[in-house]
Amino acid sequence: MTVTESRHSHARVDIILIAMVFAMSLFGIVAVCVATYSPDSTSDTSFLNHIVESSSAMKQCFFLLLAPLVVGVIMAFPYDQLRQRAELIYWTSFLLLVVVTVFNRAKGVKAWLDVIWGYTIQPSEFAKLSMILILAKNFAKQDRPMGDMRSFVRIFLLVILPGAVILMEGETGSLLVIIFLFAVMMYFANVSLKILGVLGAVGILGILALFGIMVWTGSSDYRLARIFGFLNPEMYASSDAYQQTMSKMVIGSGGLTGNGMFVDGAMSQLNYVPADWTDFVYATIGETWGFVGCVLVLAGYLAILLRMLYLAWFTRDKFGRLIIVGVMGMLLFHVMENIAMTLGLMPITGIPLPFLSYGGSNMVTNMGGVGLVLNVTRNRSISITANTPQTFYNPYRIHRHFRTRPY
Repeated sequence: MTVTESRHSHARVDIILIAMVFAMSLFGIVAVCVATYSPDSTSDTSFLNHIVESSSAMKQCFFLLLAPLVVGVIMAFPYDQLRQRAELIYWTSFLLLVVVTVFNRAKGVKAWLDVIWGYTIQPSEFAKLSMILILAKNFAKQDRPMGDMRSFVRIFLLVILPGAVILMEGETGSLLVIIFLFAVMMYFANVSLKILGVLGAVGILGILALFGIMVWTGSSDYRLARIFGFLNPEMYASSDAYQQTMSKMVIGSGGLTGNGMFVDGAMSQLNYVPADWTDFVYATIGETWGFVGCVLVLAGYLAILLRMLYLAWFTRDKFGRLIIVGVMGMLLFHVMENIAMTLGLMPITGIPLPFLSYGGSNMVTNMGGVGLVLNVTRNRSISITANTPQTFYNPYRIHRHFRTRPY
């Protein structure tokens, strides 16, 4: 290992990542507050009063106050126990998914479980973190994971089991996140490109087959309606494509620098876009801060993702490196899909925007992911076990021969 690699690879708590994540979360409270600004409020009210008057903004403040506790507990969790308890965490998460599927009597999406005082939890969010841990453990066991039938079937079943339950709940968005982070982790784990290609082809054919069956049987499933609304927004502008159509209009109304915060008669104030404080908070950002605000948000996400990539680059332990890559993949898909659906570039999937959208389960999951990353970085001095190959996979090369660099 070179002197430069040694300097960047030493164990530490990454203050830069913490600062960026919490700065984004604080801005999220502002965005939620603006999105829930009531027409009954007066525009000359102080900013603090605006937050107090917004129940969603107050709850988001509470979620953010819990964030340091979540990050701290996960960061302080013994590193070797993350590896040893990965199966326990995975099966506990899977049990929660089964419980919410069985006991939630709601029609349509059955993703939430009532807890107390009107608060709910969304087990599919926590399943993402458990999936990252179990995949990182299994991928770290071999230099070429999924290279034999036993390894292939085991890892494939680990993804399929919770994926099937999540699909039964109607939570397509969370399922897509898991599939995406699975693909990202497979690539960085040095899985053969042939296997990646085969799984990708099977996945695409499966989605097309499912879509064809739903169309042929005349299904009235809301997910099919969203796809039709995306493909032909003009025809469904007043129904299934309404939310997306209005989102594009609201973002466009912000122009270059936006219309400002707490403006009477603003589209966000008049609820032109349903759920503009949750999944469609980016529309509120576009109207309020314009193109400049939208670009700055994207720059903030890019900085967070690049920071995680940098931390993974200098992590020698394959298990820890794959944890960071998994969290990075999870956040990346959330950002891409959420912003794309608000701009009309992807169908609506109900995926929130990390650190900005209102929601406790999503905030806890994202902060939990950050806690996992920090746990890895503060324990990078731990000796690499015999089961962890001392190889490094170059994220800037596509061809498999450039994905490995021995120390």
